[in-house]
Amino acid sequence: MNPETRLFINGELCEAENAAQYDNISPVTEQVIGQAADASPADMERAISAARQAFDHTDWSTNHTFRHQCLRQLHDGLLKVKDDLKAQISAETGAPLGICGDSGPQCDIPIGFIEQTLKTLPDFEWSRDEGYAEPLGQPTQRLVEKEAIGVVACITPWNVPLQINLAKCIPALAAGCTIVLKAAPDTPWAASMLGRVVAEHTDIPAGVFNVITAEDPAIVGDQLINDPRVDMVSFTGSTAIGKHIMTAAAKTVKKVFLELGGKSANIILDDADIESSLFSVLAVCFHAGQGCAINTRLLIPREKQSQVEELLKTYFTFIQYGDPSSDSQIMGPVVNKRQHQRVLEYIEKGKQEGARLLLGGGVPSNLDNGYYIEPTVFVDVTNDMTIAQEEIFGPVLSVITYDDEEQAISIANDSIYGLSGMVWSATDERALAVARRIRTGTISVNGGNYYSADVPFGGYKQSGIGREMGKEGFEEYLETKTIAIGVKQ
Repeated sequence: MNPETRLFINGELCEAENAAQYDNISPVTEQVIGQAADASPADMERAISAARQAFDHTDWSTNHTFRHQCLRQLHDGLLKVKDDLKAQISAETGAPLGICGDSGPQCDIPIGFIEQTLKTLPDFEWSRDEGYAEPLGQPTQRLVEKEAIGVVACITPWNVPLQINLAKCIPALAAGCTIVLKAAPDTPWAASMLGRVVAEHTDIPAGVFNVITAEDPAIVGDQLINDPRVDMVSFTGSTAIGKHIMTAAAKTVKKVFLELGGKSANIILDDADIESSLFSVLAVCFHAGQGCAINTRLLIPREKQSQVEELLKTYFTFIQYGDPSSDSQIMGPVVNKRQHQRVLEYIEKGKQEGARLLLGGGVPSNLDNGYYIEPTVFVDVTNDMTIAQEEIFGPVLSVITYDDEEQAISIANDSIYGLSGMVWSATDERALAVARRIRTGTISVNGGNYYSADVPFGGYKQSGIGREMGKEGFEEYLETKTIAIGVKQ
């Protein structure tokens, strides 16, 4: 597995101050599987200083050809360590090996996404000539130019760590920014391995890319977002932490990108094929429901509730779990003891508020170890219940009935979130018409999949600010400058 247990600061793999480390705990066995460097404020200070120095005093931000070369090296280097990365990600997230390969977003796919950035970079229009004009009577030639925003703090979560590390760092590097990547404490290796690859396989200059791991995310995290030398914070995680980052960033008026929570609705319209469309709900078990864009509210016609309940009882028997080495299982444990308890508390809350437990609802009796939770389905849910409004981040589905299409749309939009969604109908035209009325950043129509490197991902409302991936994700890391050149007559 060969994980990297050191920080990466100013071009060097190094121990944390005083050689401090913390234990990396397996969600499958609940045992220590290794260590990670436990960074101090002094380590973070070195990383920020290095990133600032590299941006201000090297040609990284302006040498587009060199950056393209370095990113190609990074892509090729990641391919060389891919097997180690898969094993590490599976070990520290609990995700079965199958979803760490070709069939999931944990490793192979995000590495492949780098190719889209490599295609974009050579043809990007860094300078645009807006031509001659005479504003206020002054003869002027105008240029509009795109420039790297500066030093970027990339703060990432634990659910799909490599995917999100790369979704932030690759476009930021391509734009010419320098980076301090602060990893989630539960998944340090998915970040620290990037430091090793940069050190051993690329010509990326010292200070351009820095990796910090720490057991307590708050101490060095707050230091990073509050530092005036940092020009932008790119964060993926909970809405609560996103609000905290916005407040802190306001002190220095730095740009923020936020990809936050979700409570997305899967709407099955009354003309849809129930049996086929209902298979989509099994995605609530993918990676134990630890995905912000998973559709955790199922909206069905009221008259079809009995049919849906019987089908769900059958369909959820297809979900197997408990074998982290499996190539076919899609579900593992939740990431840690704290999250395990949190999900179970939400399940109890659902019962207390009057939802009826159709399936699951507890800890699997056949597994002695691991932070596993049974696939759980609640019915008779109303949209004002806690389990219908708050992001649980576990394998929990809330089934809500509606009387007509207008009510379905109203229920779907009755949320502080707006990240994703799904609509099923007998015709694409009807499903598309409904999809366009759902206030959400991404939505699937009749099984379409938006997860791709060339299209943007992000949310409305309290699901975030800005977009990742696609051209829009690249441009998040750019400033726009207008240059006016006086023309002599």
